[in-house]
Amino acid sequence: MHNGVRLDKAALTSPPRQYRRYNTRPLLLPCTPPIASRLSPTRALSSDLSVRRPLPQTLRPQSEDPMAALGSKLAQLQSKACEATRFVAKHGCTYHKTLMEKNKHYVVDPPTIEKCQELSKQLFYTRLASLPGRYESFWKELDSAKLLWKNRSNLKVEDAGVAALFGIELYAWSCLGEIVGRGFTLTGYHV
Repeated sequence: MHNGVRLDKAALTSPPRQYRRYNTRPLLLPCTPPIASRLSPTRALSSDLSVRRPLPQTLRPQSEDPMAALGSKLAQLQSKACEATRFVAKHGCTYHKTLMEKNKHYVVDPPTIEKCQELSKQLFYTRLASLPGRYESFWKELDSAKLLWKNRSNLKVEDAGVAALFGIELYAWSCLGEIVGRGFTLTGYHV
């Protein structure tokens, strides 16, 4: 009995026909469960109508919420960032001074913005000018590799070992690149 009207369980759990026809969301019951039943982890029990219904996502415990885990990770990251900031604030000036003392022969005097822009242009065009020499050395290396492959019957064990180590190194870098690309996970690979 609810307010003098007797309702059966089917009338409480299924929405009316006109509601089912036009809307796919479930009909909300008119009563709200007590606070203690809203805090239960799986289902809430209404003391008024004895109907069980699922809790809304906002009332579920924090352990099921992935945002809670993200929040704790964020707090850990923030504390580590604070420690790093304190370390840099404490030791940063002395590190900068020692670094500049060791490399003062590379510093152009006076260190102005115009001089920095000029040096960056010099670096860019110097690297651009080195491209033909790099191109020639690449083709020389390729020709020597072709020659080694052609005369592979005269190949020494040391040369074969160096080639094998180079191939293993390439494979290791490829595996490392895949691990980095997958977000530093070590599981779920097809071996």
